[in-house]
Amino acid sequence: MSVRLTPLVDPEQSALSHRLAWLASDADGVPVGSAFVRLFLGPNQRHLSELDLQVHPSARRRGTGTLLLHAAADAARADGRRSLVTEVDEGSPGAEFLSARGFAAVLTTTYTRLALSDVDVPALAAAGTTPHPGYELVSWDGTVPDGWAEEFARSHRAMDDMPMGDMDHGHVDWDVDRVRSAAEAVARRGELLYTVAVVDTADGSMVGYSELVVPGDGTGDGQHYGTGVLPEHRGHGLAYWMKAATIVRVRDRYPDLAGLCTDTADDNAPMRAVNDRLGYAPTHRTVRYQLDLG
Repeated sequence: MSVRLTPLVDPEQSALSHRLAWLASDADGVPVGSAFVRLFLGPNQRHLSELDLQVHPSARRRGTGTLLLHAAADAARADGRRSLVTEVDEGSPGAEFLSARGFAAVLTTTYTRLALSDVDVPALAAAGTTPHPGYELVSWDGTVPDGWAEEFARSHRAMDDMPMGDMDHGHVDWDVDRVRSAAEAVARRGELLYTVAVVDTADGSMVGYSELVVPGDGTGDGQHYGTGVLPEHRGHGLAYWMKAATIVRVRDRYPDLAGLCTDTADDNAPMRAVNDRLGYAPTHRTVRYQLDLG
């Protein structure tokens, strides 16, 4: 099959990253595949690029994916990137494709879901309201209030040691502009962002947070974003406290919401234990693959 690649202009641009794109078409001009490469712009992630490659089932095993991959890898390499990462379902044809082309499996993630109809509301309500001496919960909708913005940005240090397997992930720098930009991106999609955070009552510092995104119409499934606690405040049950409070409050506010979804690296045993205790059940697993561009 004759395939033509056409570079595209991706309108998605930000101060954090931008994307390169290609469209694969057959001899009749019918689209059969695409590739996007995200180039991260943070000072500690300029080595990293992320691939999203899709080929229509009818065009697979005919060289389309290989052409798209070569274009994407060459462009990332030309931009000075040393690593190209992508994620596929465990055991999928994509995993076989990547392994055959030099990618190494570097991180396995388990996706889980909590059916809200099965929640033990009294138990979680008790957990979410149980006092934790020296700490208190605060919460907000959408963008962080000005009075908490600096503390919220600083609390993202909780993610600095997040288990990432053998992935060449680098370090994400969070500041007020970045946390606000993330919230604004959720709002532009028409979705609702709800955040619960833990404050140390001794000094007013924010020491942990948990974010949840709910579809704009309040139906379907919500998606947990980051949940983290600063290292010096771990071991007090704060992650479980935040998530329990989030589940109860969101269930009350959005009665038509069906479930909550989250994903956790298999290496992250503490967070997996929190999710298991809350009743999240596995749905599927993915594997992140990495290609050395050197």
